[in-house]
Amino acid sequence: MPSSIPRSAAVAAVVSAALAAGLLAGSAASADTSADAAAGVRVHDIQGTTRVSPLVGKQVTGVTGVVTGVRTYGSRGFWIQDPQADDNPATSEGLFVFTSSVPTVAVGDAVSVNGTVGEYVPGGLNSGNQSLTQISRPTVTVVSSGNPVPAPVTISAFSVPDAYAPEGDPAAGGSINGLTLDPETYALDYYESLEGANVRVGTSRVVGATDPHAELWVTVKPWENANRRGGTVYGSYSAQNTGRLQIQSLTPLAQQPFPKANVGDVLAGTTEGPLDFNQFGGYTLTARTLGTVVDRGLERETTEKQHKNELAVATYNVENLDPSDPQEKFDALAAAVVDNLASPDIVALEEIQDNNGAKNDGTVAADQTLKKFTDAIVAAGGPAYEWRSVDPVNNKDGGEPGGNIRQVFLFNPERVSFTDRPAGDATAATDVVRGERGGAALTASPGRIDPANTAWENSRKPLAGEFTFRGRTVFVIANHFGSKGGDEGLTSHHQPPNRSSEAKRLLQAQAVNAFVKDVLAIEKQADVLVLGDINDFEFSETTKALTDGGALYPAVKALPRSERYSYVYQGNSQVLDQILTSPGVHHFEYDSVHINAEFADQDSDHDPQVLRFRP
Repeated sequence: MPSSIPRSAAVAAVVSAALAAGLLAGSAASADTSADAAAGVRVHDIQGTTRVSPLVGKQVTGVTGVVTGVRTYGSRGFWIQDPQADDNPATSEGLFVFTSSVPTVAVGDAVSVNGTVGEYVPGGLNSGNQSLTQISRPTVTVVSSGNPVPAPVTISAFSVPDAYAPEGDPAAGGSINGLTLDPETYALDYYESLEGANVRVGTSRVVGATDPHAELWVTVKPWENANRRGGTVYGSYSAQNTGRLQIQSLTPLAQQPFPKANVGDVLAGTTEGPLDFNQFGGYTLTARTLGTVVDRGLERETTEKQHKNELAVATYNVENLDPSDPQEKFDALAAAVVDNLASPDIVALEEIQDNNGAKNDGTVAADQTLKKFTDAIVAAGGPAYEWRSVDPVNNKDGGEPGGNIRQVFLFNPERVSFTDRPAGDATAATDVVRGERGGAALTASPGRIDPANTAWENSRKPLAGEFTFRGRTVFVIANHFGSKGGDEGLTSHHQPPNRSSEAKRLLQAQAVNAFVKDVLAIEKQADVLVLGDINDFEFSETTKALTDGGALYPAVKALPRSERYSYVYQGNSQVLDQILTSPGVHHFEYDSVHINAEFADQDSDHDPQVLRFRP
């Protein structure tokens, strides 16, 4: 399904109320809700020089333009463009006309439109998204047909500024909505100045693979934080990668399938159409003409096999795995463990669901899920892994309702042993004590860390386990921190965007850090690995909190900057999955094994991580 969502009258009413309150434009005075009809205005008059139309709420008549694109699905409507541009680069000459039903116009029609100017916020006001200027409830008159489409503006490496966005106005709560556009200085202003206009990109590299919603991402700046596999790396909050642009097709999938592309492939030729703004990607080229995907042969990576005296530990988010998933998914994930990850000695799994998946009937056990997975690993030629875990309280750990996702340890008993002590339950905490030999030990193995801490409310609790490899104790803590749900996107009207989800992850990181410090207080050189889906970047406050006091080191930082990623989101290759090491882990090899995130065909949306060291 396309990522644009239908615009409802209810949403429009909410937006109008917000405009009247000054929430979008920064002041109530900028929202003109007069019902008087404005005649003789042109498209650029409606678009204005800020992100919010100076005519919002007004009835307009006789707005003329040539149809440049028609969307018959999702948010139905069409785009018009005025061939007679003004001389102000801040005012777009294109505009979306929202019809709600299938439009009756065609590309090349010259039309005259009456209707109401509005500002639609994809995802709603609380999303933080910018608004899309449009005409709704239109009356459309076709003046003539077969007219040439206005020439597209070429979006290129040289037209998109390097600076991403202006700083938000403090008086408007950090919003950039009321700021005059400066398209020669800021990338977001440049794209906004082309909102609704006919644009094109030439041959461009794919930096975000085709997804299930029939969209992909390209970059018009091939050198911008590039890595050797073709992606664009997100390395800091101030390096947003301005050359990224989402591509969708205006042709319904039933008429023409959307091409499959992997990161590093090339979208060759011309891709042309109106520039839209939607909830799930911000500025999006809705292609009337779509280029051709050229396969550059991206291959899935394989890590090295550990030496006999090396312990290999991996983390892998297997994306809501449960017994109802097709056997093909189990087989593919198992083959990845055996072939791509070289059968690690210990594997921390995230997003293992209970025995009936999302069926919300109180089931919490996951033994059937794990047996099906470990059997598939054996069938793929891998070891007969054993597993350890702690079942959660029903529907208390977040994730898909009824699924009861949790972390699980798989381990190869031929290579490593698990120190079983009376296992903790979902609500009982494991603690650190001095063991019989004077070193650190867990009171419950496996056990959960501080599960009563409010930091873990409706979130996965860390799973701690004590392993032995060649006579050496290794503590492993498997994590799945709170998601980024609720954070504003990079194209938010707040600049910098609000990242509200960080507050919970910060508390979670502090809890795990405190636990590791308890281990190290008893055994300074203890081998401790903290790993899993941290849901945050290597430069984030979350990671800083995990490493506080030198308790841990983010092993991904041992990689070159261009290789630090485990996930691709909106064309940015970024770190979400991590393995962190205690000071006792002196020498290690680290590998982010790229087998999923860069590909259109995925077994999970995360890439697994592997660390090899000698305890």
